[in-house]
Amino acid sequence: MNQKAILFDTTKCIGCRGCQIACKQWNELKAVGTTNQGSYENPLDLSPTTWLTIRFREKVEGDSVSWLFSRRSCMHCTEATCIEVCPSGGLYRNQYGFVSYDRDRCIGCGYCVEFCPFNVPRLDANRITGIGRMGKCTLCTTPGLDRLSIGQEPACVKTCPSGALIYGDRDELVAEGKRKVASLRTPHSKAYPQATLYGETELGGLHVLYVLADSPEVYGLPKEPKFPIAATIKHEVFRPYTWILWALVAAGLALNVLIARAIQSRRKEEV
Repeated sequence: MNQKAILFDTTKCIGCRGCQIACKQWNELKAVGTTNQGSYENPLDLSPTTWLTIRFREKVEGDSVSWLFSRRSCMHCTEATCIEVCPSGGLYRNQYGFVSYDRDRCIGCGYCVEFCPFNVPRLDANRITGIGRMGKCTLCTTPGLDRLSIGQEPACVKTCPSGALIYGDRDELVAEGKRKVASLRTPHSKAYPQATLYGETELGGLHVLYVLADSPEVYGLPKEPKFPIAATIKHEVFRPYTWILWALVAAGLALNVLIARAIQSRRKEEV
């Protein structure tokens, strides 16, 4: 199967955030309570139940101010740090090339959160057990909620009213992105001399490609995202012992439950 991707054209995005709502609805994600903090962004950050946000940035040039919209979500890297450091095998690459995961296998270690070059994954810790579960975009390939297997495009792409999001074969989208960048740089267009295609080669090639009207830094993206050396070290050194540590933690939690029940039973007998 040809590798798939989505192409996000920032020059076509109108900031409607319909993609955010579609992501929530299709993936059955809970709403997040927010308050006005002086920005049109809502919510202001990703969370275990918010996998996609649209970022609003102002660009000031002389007396003019323009909006720059960018998409914040999993970039689905080919050289995916999260997959490499995941000790349980919960994170994996599916047949489309996207980084998906098995939530039931997540042990809440937080390595994916710690080492993601784009700061995307989030942990939802249980207040009682302290065990977290990771949440992030799967590009609508979550088992049971897989749109792609039934011939549908991702929900965010389907709902985009301006055509800023396109889904298809990655090679074709790379070519389309290059054509769009070339047109943005021509003197006959509204000059975007810094226009660039982001994601063609970064981290082995991203499966979420961006047509940027300016440099990556302006959009809050790392110019040259790196695979952290510390992630490789942790993967090689600590992974063999992770299940042992996890078993010890689980045993400790079980012991705490038994002790709590024994204390509660003794108190009832005393009463």
